[in-house]
Amino acid sequence: MIRVYVDMVADLFHVGHLNLLKKAKEEGDFLIVGIHSDETVKSYKRQPIIIEEQRYAIIKECRLVDKIIEDAPLIITDRFMKRHQIDIVVHGNDNNGRYKEQHKAPLEQGKMKYVNYTNGISTTKIISKILEKNRTQ
Repeated sequence: MIRVYVDMVADLFHVGHLNLLKKAKEEGDFLIVGIHSDETVKSYKRQPIIIEEQRYAIIKECRLVDKIIEDAPLIITDRFMKRHQIDIVVHGNDNNGRYKEQHKAPLEQGKMKYVNYTNGISTTKIISKILEKNRTQ
């Protein structure tokens, strides 16, 4: 059995998130999804719109997902990979330089796979659309 890991914020769950999960699931037999806590996300991005408990519940109910890890670490270590028996790590290819540190262990082990993002959609774009619509009304 090949165990695949993907971590995400999963805020305002959208088709881009769904496509990432589909691509990750295609890499193996058992999909583990790590969801970052509100505090972790705030440390590098912004406060999520959907609170972490609700984001956990949403991903838990997705039929593609076999297991979730709540309050997933931002940096994937050897120890984390061993503890969860992770064979491959999948992430979107929006390389912003932060991934060298975050994905150091899976990269060194040859267990890292970057997949294409879904064009035209992101949580940030959704938030911008909502704000723009509210300004024009």
